[in-house]
Amino acid sequence: MGQFIEGVDRQQALLLPECLDDYVNENNPVRAIDAFVDMLSLAELGFQASPAATGQPGYHPGVMLRIYLYGYLNQIQSSRRLERECGRNLELI
Repeated sequence: MGQFIEGVDRQQALLLPECLDDYVNENNPVRAIDAFVDMLSLAELGFQASPAATGQPGYHPGVMLRIYLYGYLNQIQSSRRLERECGRNLELI
């Protein structure tokens, strides 16, 4: 994911006693979403896998697909609500 906007590594230990990934239950559906998107070949599905040469870097298509699938499973249809969830919900961080 070199030239896209990158988030925090969920495996990285923080000042908190545990890493963020430890706060999400092993049976949480976001784990299935993560595994599903990881096994997809996004370029073969028509997603633009290489970033544009100009302008601010965009978010990786895999990250956007994860957020969209999370919203679909949780009946969140508004992009503004999804944005709020990304900022406050540990499942999406």
